[in-house]
Amino acid sequence: MAGGVLFGLIGLVSALPLHASAAYRFADFSGHPPIHVLRATAAASPSGVTPAQIKTIYHLPAMGGSGTIAIIDAYDTPNIENDLAVFSAKFGLAACTAKNGCFEKHKMASSTGKNGGWGLESSLDVEWAHAIAPQAKILLVEAKTPSGANLLAAIDYAASRKDVVAISMSWGGAEFSDEVSLEPHFSSKYGAAFFASSGDDGTGVSWPAASPRVVGVGGTSLTLTASGAFTGESAWSGSGGGVSAYEPQPDYQKTYAIARANGHRAVPDVAYDADPASGFPVYRTMGAPGASTVGWYTVGGTSAGAPQWAALHALAHSAVLPKLYADKASSSTSVFFRDITSGANGTCKYYCNARARYDYVTGLGAPQTAKF
Repeated sequence: MAGGVLFGLIGLVSALPLHASAAYRFADFSGHPPIHVLRATAAASPSGVTPAQIKTIYHLPAMGGSGTIAIIDAYDTPNIENDLAVFSAKFGLAACTAKNGCFEKHKMASSTGKNGGWGLESSLDVEWAHAIAPQAKILLVEAKTPSGANLLAAIDYAASRKDVVAISMSWGGAEFSDEVSLEPHFSSKYGAAFFASSGDDGTGVSWPAASPRVVGVGGTSLTLTASGAFTGESAWSGSGGGVSAYEPQPDYQKTYAIARANGHRAVPDVAYDADPASGFPVYRTMGAPGASTVGWYTVGGTSAGAPQWAALHALAHSAVLPKLYADKASSSTSVFFRDITSGANGTCKYYCNARARYDYVTGLGAPQTAKF
């Protein structure tokens, strides 16, 4: 496993190979959140990068955000509003509650059960979306189960809302032969942008990050001094990526001329800190599977990147796919991205190695602004 303790059976492709047989179709799909926990039990105090640190590293504003960030997860997290309150108070963030109109939870089915792994994912997504865009609203949409049909129903609900500006999907699974037919689900008549984790098992493509309408978010590792100062960023060994088996290459990638894509969708598009060794503190009431303690976990994985990129979009409403590629191709590229040129996610040479311009591990690179 790549970097940290794997949190249960939640690797993106734990149940199916990356190159599944043609018999594997959407009806067989079950989403898994690509989340890694640095330690198996909770701590009394947080550890990992703070909101202030990550905003300095990625040149993001201390405040800001507008519209609603929709978080799509499975199962119910009954104490999520309390967990968000503890997190916000610890890091000096504005309160985000149902009462003040900042937070909303929508259960797709009243009988939705609970799940420890998905619960931690929901806490990560909600807390860190709020940390990055504290003035945006947060909508947690809880699918009844992680089946493909139930997750798409939750996405459809979020996309139908006029207030939603960004939709985060911190989950995925192996590609399947009929995925192209599902593209209409990643569209909103109100202009919401879609973001998905690229996976945590190294080289290989997962869906929905493979969709040409979704910003696929890969992973990096941060290098920090003992005092927490940033000194470098490289590709994270767990970051998913590669060439889609089914999706054709979109026009924005053709214009950018990605090497060796052979007419297919290249994944990921962008990257963000994902290494649990430089992970994010998350407050969780339910506790990890097999652990009775309640408190702070240090969490990594490309799960962390999708909600934070969605929040980044809520800051300036400009992190959309054609714009991202145009900005990277411009003469001002360093204003928009940190090009990740070291590290790898496997032994497949070209497709597994980080390099200048674009690579199949970190995409265009890590953000250096919220204004694309």
